[in-house]
Amino acid sequence: MSLLIVGTVPSDGVPVVEGRCIHRDGQIRIGHHEFPVNRGTPALIAFACEMAGLLGADPPQALLAGDIGKGDGSEKVYRRLCETVLNREQEFIVFHYLMPDVHWLGQIMLRIQELSTRPVMVADAGFMYVAKMGGMAQEFDVFTPDVGEMAFLADDSAPHPFYTRGFLLNESLSVPELISMAYEKENAAKYLIVKGKTDYVASREGILAKICEPSIENMEPIGGTGDSLTGVVSALIAAGEDIQNAAVTACKINRIMGLLAQPTPAWGIKDFLPFLSNAIEEAKNCP
Repeated sequence: MSLLIVGTVPSDGVPVVEGRCIHRDGQIRIGHHEFPVNRGTPALIAFACEMAGLLGADPPQALLAGDIGKGDGSEKVYRRLCETVLNREQEFIVFHYLMPDVHWLGQIMLRIQELSTRPVMVADAGFMYVAKMGGMAQEFDVFTPDVGEMAFLADDSAPHPFYTRGFLLNESLSVPELISMAYEKENAAKYLIVKGKTDYVASREGILAKICEPSIENMEPIGGTGDSLTGVVSALIAAGEDIQNAAVTACKINRIMGLLAQPTPAWGIKDFLPFLSNAIEEAKNCP
């Protein structure tokens, strides 16, 4: 499958940029534009690029703009995708850091419904919020929340993760309970990858897998490990892997990278990229 990654970069003044992604020397290159691989959408793209190369697949395409929280860049990306989605060949779309906008999501989903074959769709970060708020969570194939974001999905009335009804403070609610509540309220995608000390892969049928080893404590404070996970699972699915198997394998790869790297808290997410190839091989033999 061909893969399109849709998101923003935290830089003011970056216009709408789209095209084939190249990762080299800690930079993502799209056309004449380069972005550092620190975290966020560029980190996701870097891992998707490297995975595609290792899997013998085509590199991902991207559709990006700069947005420092004002929403202007996100609106440009929404508009461009809405205008072009019917003419795109991508069979797989990852929605990443975009300011939530229910109106634009609705417009994009109307266009997608006109396609003869609906693309496989993954939502991470802010896009899960808008999918839930717009009542369209079930249109997506994969969400990748952490435990806090899972609490937001489980709360049927919260307009934003900040306003969840005390779920984050209620230790009696386990992750499986939050997952069950999210599906009961139709606020979850077909599959969930819940990131945490234990990673959960789930669907409406319940918990499909729990991945807790290897556990690398020094990875906890490193920003971007969720971005790397989303990049890895996206590339696996785009290469033809079954979604459930891809989700489990991606969780293992992300953890094994940490085991091989033995990072310190001072590391950045790009420092894990040299360990990706060996992590893929190790994951094949990991029970």
